[in-house]
Amino acid sequence: MDPQLDPMKDDLPLMANTSYMLVKHYVLDLDVDFKSKVIEGNIILFFETGSRYRKTSSTGKECCQSEFDQSHKMRAPEPCHIPMTNVSACSSKMEYNGFAVSGKGEEDISDENGNHSNNEQAPGISSSKDCCDRENHGNKDFVLVLDCCDLSVLKVEEVDVSAVSGIEKFTTSAELTDVSKELGNLRNQIVHELVTLPANRWKEQLYYFTLCSQALGCGELLFTTGPWSLEIWKSGIQTPADFPHAIRIWYKTNPDGKSIAWTTDQSGKPCVYTMGSPINNRALFPCQEPPIALSTWQASVRTATGFVVLMSGENSAEPVQLQEGILTWYYYVSMPMPASTLTIAVGCWQEVKQQSFTAAIQKNTEFLLPSLQADFRWHEEMCGHVDYPCRFQNPAARSQAVIPYRVFSPWCLVERCEEHLLQLIPQCLSAAYATLGTHPFSRLDVLIVPSNFSSLGMA
Repeated sequence: MDPQLDPMKDDLPLMANTSYMLVKHYVLDLDVDFKSKVIEGNIILFFETGSRYRKTSSTGKECCQSEFDQSHKMRAPEPCHIPMTNVSACSSKMEYNGFAVSGKGEEDISDENGNHSNNEQAPGISSSKDCCDRENHGNKDFVLVLDCCDLSVLKVEEVDVSAVSGIEKFTTSAELTDVSKELGNLRNQIVHELVTLPANRWKEQLYYFTLCSQALGCGELLFTTGPWSLEIWKSGIQTPADFPHAIRIWYKTNPDGKSIAWTTDQSGKPCVYTMGSPINNRALFPCQEPPIALSTWQASVRTATGFVVLMSGENSAEPVQLQEGILTWYYYVSMPMPASTLTIAVGCWQEVKQQSFTAAIQKNTEFLLPSLQADFRWHEEMCGHVDYPCRFQNPAARSQAVIPYRVFSPWCLVERCEEHLLQLIPQCLSAAYATLGTHPFSRLDVLIVPSNFSSLGMA
């Protein structure tokens, strides 16, 4: 992390060029190792071409060259990962390409996506228009920029989604010739059809996201890392539309990364959790952080037997044994949300069993009856958000005063949770329902965090 940036005072730089490439779904596949204090694995990102490029390309022009040929100076990046030959190395002084990155620049410029520039930059933070100018016979390669910090990126590759069984249902293209560019277009078309499926097909969408995440790679991509960004490009690819729309990033976290806290719980057992400050999830996985960047996600997390993995998912995950001594936990969300809301907590937690869940609901019914009529009137109109499986359109969800919940605690606090917390949670949920209406999520996990928890919340 840049030592000159104070996360308590300075705004985080928005490096991701979401105007050109927008993440629609993440698939994480991670291992948690308490001995090395490292989370390691890979993440697959599924993209849709961003609004700025769609608007530009709809005019029939490739791009306005005057917009892309702005040159800037930047700090020397870390050495480029070059899996292919005949690619020129990055130098400490480079020409930069405004087409590759949007966000904070030298001028105060805002766009419709909320990506804005600010000429009052924090000391030591480079312009987010800065991006390597990749020369390809005189032409500039498009560069994808992601927000990240304190991550060791090991490899980046394109995912061959076209090889997934049954995936042909997501393409209407004619028969392809043996031209690599056309095959790339086919893969991008498949991803486009998949990420734009209507909300009533979310289960099918999640199923094919899973299959695509298991597909093999079909070529490594070039990349370089900076203090606040990961820059990825493919030699000869000059537009976002042609850039691979499904990529896999192999990486591992830093034990001292600012997004993850390795500590012990109140029972003295090791645990780890993500914290919502000071830099969100940038030290947990490469992501996009501008306000326009809302996405769904799914995650498989493996850890040693005896540990429990909790995440901000919509399902109540149960462990599956992969091999002796190793369990895996799977979570997902179908509501597009900021990447900063993905949370993980792994520890030797004990579930505090619900002894009287039905009784708790009945106990609070009388308190809620006056609010039900107002709640139904509130939701007579259709929601105006993006398409996703919204609970506000579900009559059963609208009348659900207390959503299902689980409580997890260090073993030394289980009895106190049984005595005090289990009676309190239904009342809190009922009060929230009476005041705010329908619960936006279908379930809730409550975790008693370690006493040194320094954040306002994990999400």
